Amino acid sequence: MRLEAFTDGVFAIAATLLVLDLTTHQLGEVESDAELWTALGAMTELFFNFALSFVLLCLLWMVHVRQFEYIARVDATLMWLNSGRLLFIVLVPFATGLTTEYSEYLAGRLAMPVTFFFAILLGALEWGWARRRRDVLMPDVDETDAVVQGRGSLSALLLSAATVVVAPWIGSAGFLLFALDGPVTRILEGKRAADQPADRADPDPRDESAR
Repeated sequence: MRLEAFTDGVFAIAATLLVLDLTTHQLGEVESDAELWTALGAMTELFFNFALSFVLLCLLWMVHVRQFEYIARVDATLMWLNSGRLLFIVLVPFATGLTTEYSEYLAGRLAMPVTFFFAILLGALEWGWARRRRDVLMPDVDETDAVVQGRGSLSALLLSAATVVVAPWIGSAGFLLFALDGPVTRILEGKRAADQPADRADPDPRDESAR
């Protein structure tokens, strides 16, 4: 599918551009091993934000791959939603650099969290549209598969929103909240199970025997 190939290319370019902040950073005058280690140590935040953005980009790409395993074709709305998703993906290198260089300012601390929030939001909307249309999904995709994928998107969206909220105080360290993705997903699964109508529960074998 051409859309998948285009998307893979955008993700790959965005991930590659992240390294530019490292390659363009000036270490200053270095005349000994000790000075070199000191200069590299001063780049700790730069390395952290680079690694963080790279990992998050990889996770977002893997989510996209999983979603499109269920999608047979794309319509105009799906293409626009995917393009909106990629708009924020290509902004990730810029946002990462902004957060690193201007972390003492509110706008700098919010750059990365806000960019990833909208990328995740567009991804959730894209999957929601596919579920709503159904005709764009593979014929063998059942509702259980669709719901499981949707819960993963909702969990990521909630955690990214929480990251935006805490970012003014702790900056990009707020992304550590994504370590809670598994527990949050399980909580959403439990809530859905509790909300299921009683008539969807498994029938009592005694009722069958009474008949």
